[in-house]
Amino acid sequence: MSSLDRFLGDSPLRVLLKLVVISFLVGVVMSAFGWSPFDVLYGVRDFFVDLWNMGFRAVDRFVGYFLLGAAIVIPAFILLRLFSYRK
Repeated sequence: MSSLDRFLGDSPLRVLLKLVVISFLVGVVMSAFGWSPFDVLYGVRDFFVDLWNMGFRAVDRFVGYFLLGAAIVIPAFILLRLFSYRK
């Protein structure tokens, strides 16, 4: 396995094919919701502007959301790594 294959996780052609399929599906979903890439960027920007404007209460809410998400993501990550380690 070449270093490029190792970096990409698969052969370049297969990775390209996967990216094309996923991009198409994400485009269909975004179109169904009437979203554009700029809407996503503006949403992220507005989140941080609101965070700045609301002060420390927003930081507390952000930390709460972070911890809530981490309670699911971290154990899932550990389990996935353990299962992939066995292979």
